[in-house]
Amino acid sequence: MEWLPTLKTIAPTVASALLGPLGGLAVSAIGGIMGISDATQEKIGKAIAAGQLTPQAVQELKTLEMMYLDNERERGFKYTELEFKDVDSARRREVDTGDSTNRRLAFLIITAFILTVGATLMGYTKAESVMAGTLIGYLSAKAEQVLAYYFGSTRNSARKTELIAAAPAVKE
Repeated sequence: MEWLPTLKTIAPTVASALLGPLGGLAVSAIGGIMGISDATQEKIGKAIAAGQLTPQAVQELKTLEMMYLDNERERGFKYTELEFKDVDSARRREVDTGDSTNRRLAFLIITAFILTVGATLMGYTKAESVMAGTLIGYLSAKAEQVLAYYFGSTRNSARKTELIAAAPAVKE
């Protein structure tokens, strides 16, 4: 998402909303401003990367930013916090209910991934067909989600790096 820093410069709250659970609303609003039908993050990114962000669109994005800031004040939340609250609520549910379904599924997915990769590397299976490659890719993606759920994802790390890069230099 090389275009996201551009959007964060123009409308940081809108960019935060774009990455959270209410991202669909932000995508629709930005798409409407930029004249993109059936807007997606990918289409918005391509339009911004192609230089299709007109001065009028920038002004409308700043107006949208003000509306989002007003929404935050009125409703008593921050768009940047919604994503974390969403993840936190899923983890709290697991603790509160004592349900072990998530752990069992996680164990099954990671075990299946390790066995599949091991069997492929040792030559017991062949992943030459498109279908086999697709299944291995799918299993790999699910294993990555399990690890992100239990150990966190790199999105927060990327955000931290972004904030550090934008911070003023410390004078010694």
